[in-house]
Amino acid sequence: MTDNIGAGIAIERISFHDLRTLDNSTLDSFEESKLAHREDRHSFFLLENGIVHMEIDFQKYEIKSPSVVYMHPDQVHRMIGFENITISSWALNNENLNPGHLQLLEDIAPAKPLVLNAATFSIISEAVSLCIKFSERKKDKLYHLFLIDSCNALVALVASQYLELAESTGTLSRFELIAKCFKSALERDFITVKRPAAYAQSLNISTPYLNECVKNATGYSVSYHIQQRIVLEAKRLLYHSDKSVKEISAELGYEDYSYFSKLFTKTTGMTPLTFRHKNLD
Repeated sequence: MTDNIGAGIAIERISFHDLRTLDNSTLDSFEESKLAHREDRHSFFLLENGIVHMEIDFQKYEIKSPSVVYMHPDQVHRMIGFENITISSWALNNENLNPGHLQLLEDIAPAKPLVLNAATFSIISEAVSLCIKFSERKKDKLYHLFLIDSCNALVALVASQYLELAESTGTLSRFELIAKCFKSALERDFITVKRPAAYAQSLNISTPYLNECVKNATGYSVSYHIQQRIVLEAKRLLYHSDKSVKEISAELGYEDYSYFSKLFTKTTGMTPLTFRHKNLD
């Protein structure tokens, strides 16, 4: 996305009908989007028409309109293909996000593509159109402020839809509440905290009870979730960076490189280097 003001914020609407109709510059941009990458900001994609095929954190999705996709800066993703699409997109870095909105986004990440009903899609699409008009008024003295405020309103609209989806499942049980608190702590501390007992202590409960709650709510143990989160981050770094496996191991809090390599292999069924070569090919 083109940065509208050179300060970590962007918004635009684009339409692609067929690869054969794209000019060289747009075709080059599309080819770049097919490579695994991360954005340097929180990104939102409103699919207004058509179908998009994407891979997000190594899971493939077929996204049909009308849908919205929220992408956290940590997430690795790539475009696989599209069919007759119109996409509106906007992106803000942490500095331009309302602090309350930023916390909401951290809580819902990683988020899956979300299908919108007709009424909600209409409101968000109209709001995007207005924000795009704002983005074109670069000579206005308060341009920066009203562009940030309008894009934050879009963020709130989308975040509210994810929250509504979460609430539609009904009141959370005691097990689900504790599992949610554990997953928030895991997202924050997985690099430095690896032991289930440490998470239980931070939540002021026993380790067996934490395990019972998490397993009841998710079907998997605390140790499983810890390992999966570490391996996901390892996959992102293997896929997106040129760091060595030893460097990635250290970055994820493992001084023992061989232990990390065995953990990755046990979890994924392949060595870190095999995963890197398989996906880069």
